[in-house]
Amino acid sequence: MPVTKRDECRAMSANKTNSSRTCLAIVLAAGDGTRMKSALPKVLHRVAGRPMLEHVLAAVSSVGADAIAVVVGPGREDVAALARKVAPAADVYVQVERRGTAHAVLAARAALERGYDDVLVAFADTPLVQSSTLELMRDELAKGAGVVALGFDAADPTGYGRFILENGNLTAIREHKDATEAERRIRLSNAGLMALDGCRALEILDAIGNSNAQSEFYLTDAVSVAASKGLKSSPVVVSEEEVMGINDKVQLAAAEATLQKRLREDAMRAGVTMIAPETVFLSQDTKFGRDVVVEPFVVFGPGVTVADGAIIHSFSHLDGASVGEKANVGPYARLRPGADLAAEAKVGNFVEIKASKIGQGAKVSHLSYIGDATVGADANIGAGTITCNYDGFDKFRTSIGAGAFIGSNSSLVAPVTIGDGAYVGSGSVITDNVEPDALAVARGRQYEKDGWAREFRESRKNRPKKR
Repeated sequence: MPVTKRDECRAMSANKTNSSRTCLAIVLAAGDGTRMKSALPKVLHRVAGRPMLEHVLAAVSSVGADAIAVVVGPGREDVAALARKVAPAADVYVQVERRGTAHAVLAARAALERGYDDVLVAFADTPLVQSSTLELMRDELAKGAGVVALGFDAADPTGYGRFILENGNLTAIREHKDATEAERRIRLSNAGLMALDGCRALEILDAIGNSNAQSEFYLTDAVSVAASKGLKSSPVVVSEEEVMGINDKVQLAAAEATLQKRLREDAMRAGVTMIAPETVFLSQDTKFGRDVVVEPFVVFGPGVTVADGAIIHSFSHLDGASVGEKANVGPYARLRPGADLAAEAKVGNFVEIKASKIGQGAKVSHLSYIGDATVGADANIGAGTITCNYDGFDKFRTSIGAGAFIGSNSSLVAPVTIGDGAYVGSGSVITDNVEPDALAVARGRQYEKDGWAREFRESRKNRPKKR
């Protein structure tokens, strides 16, 4: 028999390790998500501070995908825009008609026709799948499987497709609506994610029909199609929580809880002390050094880095901030984007920092707002001090020098510079620059009238009370 292009493809793919096999990842993100009851597309809802789609794109990227195709619904430029932002090299395809998961995969036909050793199909609403699991699926393709399907042992398999196994091999995935009563008693269920031999992927997908209860083209039928072509299908089984799909806000909250538990455990194993970990909320990209202590009820938004030995006290909220070594934050502190604390800096209770650098050893201990500012090393900011950085139209910066002392309840009207070692008297409204080592006092002069209080009380003592 003549050697076909398909035979040449399989010969070239044989005996390759994952590191040398080429891979196309197709991420399906075309669902409407109507059960989310939200104007925001389902796959843009966030889990641990990151959109679901971004989680999945990160997973397929880390498993070594050479190319990524994202399939979106019609008019979903918002989803396409995120895909291009997160994975700039990704190709975006539109599934114009909703005719099933296999039909959605074929929306990326142009990418499939380029030819890859492995094809991974992932779902943007299954954000907890780990790259190690995708690696296992690629391993099975490298061993000669034509199709690899991801499954889990469902506590309640109702509604899921069932894995039909014979001698350990996967022979079919039966959708719940099409399953017999005996098949519905099977608990090993389909998670949706699939890997295909890239040399046969289009051949398999094009052979999938729609003779089923929904008249849709099911990706799950790839298993029976592969069997009809003499190809082996292999199951990979993981925990149910890893392949949790998200269709509504209840499931979104469940996924959040699962991922938070995973992130907390990773942080603690890396050397972070969490006194009450169940009360601490992290983002996917939160980074900690060693010997960090996090007290109860702390929230870390996206983009936070905490260096070795820092302490984050209770009821603090950090977002887009950097905390230096042995810095001290809170309780009840708010670090907004651009807050940058140097080593041993102190930001105390009811203090808000925004777009500001706080120098080494500097202290902002109580009830202050520091925005668009630079605070020098060892400076001390008294209670109630604020930087007046906004005039209703533009933002301006404040510079506070090293070793400066700002008295309590002062207002620094930007743009303004307080020199190194300068003092600002309590209650001052500073509108002009202060020279290094100078004292600036800007408030009304105090005066005193002897006996005024006694005379005032006497004048009021016999006056009829108002009713």
